Amino acid sequence: MADASSLEQRLADIDGQIADAARAASRDLSSITRIVITKFHPASLVRELYGLGVRDFGENRHQEAQPKAAELVDLDARWSFVGQLQSKKARQVRSYCHAVHSVDRDSLITALSSEDAVVPLDVFIQVNLTDDPARGGVVPSELEAFADRVANASGIELRGLMGVAPLEVDPRPAFAALRSLSERIGAQHPHARALSMGMSGDFAQAIAEGATHLRIGTAITGKRPDHG
Repeated sequence: MADASSLEQRLADIDGQIADAARAASRDLSSITRIVITKFHPASLVRELYGLGVRDFGENRHQEAQPKAAELVDLDARWSFVGQLQSKKARQVRSYCHAVHSVDRDSLITALSSEDAVVPLDVFIQVNLTDDPARGGVVPSELEAFADRVANASGIELRGLMGVAPLEVDPRPAFAALRSLSERIGAQHPHARALSMGMSGDFAQAIAEGATHLRIGTAITGKRPDHG
């Protein structure tokens, strides 16, 4: 179990930094959702965070996320899947997640779609902001056509774009590029203006470029446990 006092302090510190960054960018704080990434941490930590007022949580591995969500089914937590997702696991992920931030290929659109869904699944298109195809994501030149296919699928709701800034360089240009792409997509799909970008080390820059969903892990949760 985490040290509750230090967990509470880290959460308060990050929330303060988010508020400061929003103020500096003349952003309404209510337009920004802070998702706490809890990968490799036990369900007990999620429960502690819930007790501190956190409602939005993120995971990136189905084999870990599914049992964790099941153990915490008594909480009205909102789960986001933020990692690369195998198509064969997509329907299972849909059963417990409220949003998938990493849709980047047609097989995932098909796997996540549902003709009889009572509540649509929110999805973000992951855009590759690097020259490395291994990073995952749709290349910008193919984004608009891909967004049309997502928007036309049954049972899923295109909410916006997701991106991960390149490592070891200033993230601001990548976030600015994603914002520009978002404006293009938003012109065609007015309900798809959300921007999932910004993590523990770069969320202030992401906020300055219009991020609406931050994916923050260790800055709040502390060091991740060994996971083998």
